[in-house]
Amino acid sequence: MSYAGRTLFRNGRQHQIIAGAIHYFRVHPEQWQDRIDRLVALGVNTLDTYVAWNFHQPEQGVAPDFTGWRDLARFITMAGDAGLDVIVRPGPYICAEWDNGGFPAWAISGRDMALRSSDPRFTAVVERWFDALLPVIAPLQAANGGPVVAVQVENEYGSYGDDQEYLRWNRAALRARGITEMLFTADGGTDYFLDGGALPDTWAAATLGSRGDESDAVWERRRPGEPFFTVEFWNGWFDHWGEDHHTRSSTEAAAEAAKILDVGGSICLYMAHGGTNFGLASGANHDGALQPTVTSYDSDAPIAEDGALTAKFHAMREVFLAAQGREPEPVPAALLEPAAVLPEAAVALEAGMGLLDFVRAVERVRSVKPLSFENLGLDRGLVHYSATAVLPRGDGTIKLRGLHDRAYVWVDGTFVGVLTDATGADGLTVQGTGAPAALEILVENQGRINYGPLFGQGKGILDGVLVNQRYVFHWEQRAVNLELPLERLLAQDTGAGTGAGTGAGTATGAGASGFFHGEFHVDRPADTHLALPGFGKGMVWVNGFLLGRYWEIGPQHSLYVPAPLLREGPNALTVLELEHGGEGAQLLAAAQLGSTHATHVEDLG
Repeated sequence: MSYAGRTLFRNGRQHQIIAGAIHYFRVHPEQWQDRIDRLVALGVNTLDTYVAWNFHQPEQGVAPDFTGWRDLARFITMAGDAGLDVIVRPGPYICAEWDNGGFPAWAISGRDMALRSSDPRFTAVVERWFDALLPVIAPLQAANGGPVVAVQVENEYGSYGDDQEYLRWNRAALRARGITEMLFTADGGTDYFLDGGALPDTWAAATLGSRGDESDAVWERRRPGEPFFTVEFWNGWFDHWGEDHHTRSSTEAAAEAAKILDVGGSICLYMAHGGTNFGLASGANHDGALQPTVTSYDSDAPIAEDGALTAKFHAMREVFLAAQGREPEPVPAALLEPAAVLPEAAVALEAGMGLLDFVRAVERVRSVKPLSFENLGLDRGLVHYSATAVLPRGDGTIKLRGLHDRAYVWVDGTFVGVLTDATGADGLTVQGTGAPAALEILVENQGRINYGPLFGQGKGILDGVLVNQRYVFHWEQRAVNLELPLERLLAQDTGAGTGAGTGAGTATGAGASGFFHGEFHVDRPADTHLALPGFGKGMVWVNGFLLGRYWEIGPQHSLYVPAPLLREGPNALTVLELEHGGEGAQLLAAAQLGSTHATHVEDLG
């Protein structure tokens, strides 16, 4: 690709990028082809994807993995074989509502490291990642007969910093490792974002959800001679736990997309198909308190989480075909058929090992002050802290300074309450006797921050624990890695009958916390949607695969279970409940993503 006079060219011919984003790491690999086929039917000519570093290299000292679900080259090649160009956005920062903005926690946990800057401690670790990643992408470029036509430099840097030296380093690192196709930056559609994130000699793209024609005028003034490209057009939005499910009018979104195309601009739908934040991969934002993102990344996209073609699909398709001068043609009938689903059914669940029994069985690490997740070498999951403290006679307050994110607190085996990053410093009032008491605190990492100035924050108890104004010293920590193979996690679980276990107190007093186990029979694998009525908060596995988080506060009340995770015959269901368990699970025919909040054009500038 090239450009001149605000016009984009592809192999010397005038061109508009009409793209849709699909992230390979959010779609089961056995469904890649299906989702790509649906993207083609949408009328686009390009697929866009981020690359999530922590998906490929979660552990320090272990080489990045580009096989199986992580086979980025296969995903790109499949898109090319379907007739699509491909845009790759390797970051290393991707935001994307993805845990830690795509970074492995170990890579950026250096206390004095200046993140996303020209600090050599930061660029050195990124260089090693690029040394592994870019040889995967480079052979797939258009110059080599592949589908990759453009690669992004960093990502929305104008929302974070102003280190132009770092941006130039990022660009040079791509070029030095064989990236020869078009490079571009991406930032919000105003002067402010361009000030920090754009480079004078690199194509600048925009990220926005509305008023694209106004941003085009900014580009004409600030970036003369450059074609306007909205590399993220937010035609939908994501959800945090505790909010309503966000939707956006198909008519409004399509009209805003048309404005960009009508001024000759290029566009990429973010997302065309959102997929799922499987496992513990969902990130979090922060606005006075942590805002963890839900497991579903449906994002009210044209292609729904389960692959269904929505009203927005047809509205966007009409706009895209018109912009290309293509005659409308029927969508392939096979794509219009709803995906097969399992019959609705109830699944009985039996209680297994209690929560505290489970975490107490993990190997302990001793310290004077509480250790963070990073100190313990743990990226995601839980840390159990225990110490002996003298609680003053009568009322006293247990305070957690630097709590990230959510803590369950027990005194002498009795559950006393929950603290969060917003309430930890205020603490919990407890009754003491003036004698030593056993203090236990279980901290959950609800997702690392993926956007804003707090990006890169640690997890756990980062300062200390106070009884009134007095620090408690001498702690034992147990790091619970929930991403280990399930059989290893369950090795100490003797199965049903152990019930709540010792001190498995609950946040509400209803039901037990801990493991629950069940089984359901499948005649022929098909999609389903798993609900856990009566359960509070936790994680769920299907056939040993960590499906994701659930939380009764919603908006999401069912988890998408793609057919490739199931098998003919018995299928195992395992739940780790942190608060209060219910009696069983439900297999539903349709998703329950919650009551909706309509996102309007003025919300997405």
